[in-house]
Amino acid sequence: MQKEDMNMKTARLLFGTSSLFFILSLFLALGPAGCGGGGAKVQSQQSTYSTTLGQELKDLEDAYKKGIITEQQYEDSKKKLIEQRTRKQE
Repeated sequence: MQKEDMNMKTARLLFGTSSLFFILSLFLALGPAGCGGGGAKVQSQQSTYSTTLGQELKDLEDAYKKGIITEQQYEDSKKKLIEQRTRKQE
């Protein structure tokens, strides 16, 4: 548990609160995806965003450059973020 607390403190120092919230949200959204959820189709509702796509991509790139996330996590998260933000309303 101490290592997690230390990682959180480091992340807060590196990114500040808003970026940290974004990164943690991203990990929570992507983390359970590989847990074998039984293949259920999940539909999301349209959301309003408080940050721009460009800012979120920059925050994601910063996390990758600082070694907080792996290249694979960076690429997967970037792709998912772009798809979510550019998806047309149905």
